[in-house]
Amino acid sequence: MKQYRSLPLAIALLAGAFASPAALAQAAAAAPALLMAQAPSAMVDAEVRKLDRDRSRVTLKHAEIKHLDMPPMTMVFNVADKALLDKLAEGARVKVRVEQISGKYTVVDVQAAP
Repeated sequence: MKQYRSLPLAIALLAGAFASPAALAQAAAAAPALLMAQAPSAMVDAEVRKLDRDRSRVTLKHAEIKHLDMPPMTMVFNVADKALLDKLAEGARVKVRVEQISGKYTVVDVQAAP
């Protein structure tokens, strides 16, 4: 079943059409948090291939990321918080949670793989 993850954003924007510009800005700023709170994504298996601490990026060879309709592949991801990089080492097997934030695929959580 397809999830409609942008529904809270659409509602907020529609409501903003009848509200002040300040209220609209507040609703738009809250939309990403609403989306993440609404449908938490699953952790996926990955292997760390490369770390770029200066740019807060990590290259992962990952399993399918179903909620993003992404097949298994190796690619570079942004990291939401630089502290997550401290949990990573090249060659390590981990579980990651990836979200699309401001149009960029971003690692938002990391756990050691069992």
